[in-house]
Amino acid sequence: MNSSGFIDRAAAAIWGQFIGDAAALGTHWIYDLEALNSRHPDGIHGFESPAPDHYHGAKQSGDQTHYGDAALLILESVAERGQFDEVDFGQRFVAFFADPACQSYKDKATRGTLENLATRPGDFQNGADDDQLATVTRLAPVVVAHQPDGDEGFFDAVRRATLFAQQNAIALSCTAAHAELLRSLLMGVTLPEAFEHARRSPDVSCDMADYFEAAHTQLQLDVVAATEFFGQSCPLRQSFPAALHAALKHADDFQHAILQTVRAGGDNAGRAALVGTWLGAAGGMAVIPEAWQQKLTARDRIAAAIQRLTA
Repeated sequence: MNSSGFIDRAAAAIWGQFIGDAAALGTHWIYDLEALNSRHPDGIHGFESPAPDHYHGAKQSGDQTHYGDAALLILESVAERGQFDEVDFGQRFVAFFADPACQSYKDKATRGTLENLATRPGDFQNGADDDQLATVTRLAPVVVAHQPDGDEGFFDAVRRATLFAQQNAIALSCTAAHAELLRSLLMGVTLPEAFEHARRSPDVSCDMADYFEAAHTQLQLDVVAATEFFGQSCPLRQSFPAALHAALKHADDFQHAILQTVRAGGDNAGRAALVGTWLGAAGGMAVIPEAWQQKLTARDRIAAAIQRLTA
């Protein structure tokens, strides 16, 4: 597919995306940090099991949140098709999330997309009006598959992947910014250089450039404080700059970056999926903790799909 360096970074980006998500499963969507820490008096070390009354109460340590469940569907689709195919992904998405037996949480983007598909079956570019983390948390394999394309083909794939579940200007801008940053990292550019390139890229909107600038200006804060400053919630106006800050703050320590992101609470799974993607791409497989890979319930499916995608 590409050089061994690219393949190594691509694999690490995808593993990082899944690890970040799963590491936050049991602590996801808890906004009160005092309550979060009281639930875990021995500290938060990642991969906590969710309480029975939690949003993900039917899951266990090592499972993915709904973000990761959708990410696995798109990874396997892209790996099999060799590109992003909204029809193939859409059929997998509906088969999984519309199944009455599905125990994965259905967020606004998922619910709205399923409702729209019920009204207009087969229209897989008719997502919900949602400005949250749905697409950015599963985009890594799309960027990997379409990285060799020229700008037009690359950003067309990113746009189609977004419109599948999110017909929203902020979501479209954020996925483009995320894709541009990740594309540079996959080519071996350092995180600070890729960060600056994305901030100045004509393919990144002015609003997104402001998110990059805001993340950089708050580097004196630790991740918990910066996340409280930007906001712990799901909307990309809050979560995207908070994730950028965490990645920059701990650019040389994948594990610490993930744990600090998880400990900051709120939509920590979405932010950690982004942080894991970026730092995985920046450092390659050498920075991915093997013990954390082994914790993932879906590790064999992920490994097989990565192998196929990068062959």
